[in-house]
Amino acid sequence: MIKETVKASELNSFVSIGACRAVAERRRVIRAQTWLAGVLILLSFPNAFAESDFSFKSAVIAGDKAKVAEMTKFPLSIGYLEKPVKNKQQFLRRYGEIFKGEASAAQCFPSAKPHQQSARQYDVYCPFKETPNDWENAPIRFIFEQTKSGWKFSGLDNVNE
Repeated sequence: MIKETVKASELNSFVSIGACRAVAERRRVIRAQTWLAGVLILLSFPNAFAESDFSFKSAVIAGDKAKVAEMTKFPLSIGYLEKPVKNKQQFLRRYGEIFKGEASAAQCFPSAKPHQQSARQYDVYCPFKETPNDWENAPIRFIFEQTKSGWKFSGLDNVNE
């Protein structure tokens, strides 16, 4: 039987190799977790709009003018021929014109799908209120943009004009 003695410096190098492997493994796990977290965050952006969009849709369908006004960015652009809505008071006065004018938002919003224009903008298209099932011709565009305080209704447009 051969007995060998291990010097303290050799023992330390074995411990160092083991420690390096453990550190490398932890780094690999952290990288994987970071990557997964990033993917989940990216996947949640459309959902973030969907959640705020759902609140907006619900408020419009219920006719909750005050809640809709809270989710609106001012000044609100409402087409090139109309003056923008400057503040909440004007918005409340013109609510019918905005949501019951050419399109009935309360009728359209339950089945309308948002269209992503960019990372910071979504549009919802609605048909004319006289032809509520004509989704092939849905020119009334409700515009939403992401602001520092979340998604806001920022414009209304008839794309045919």
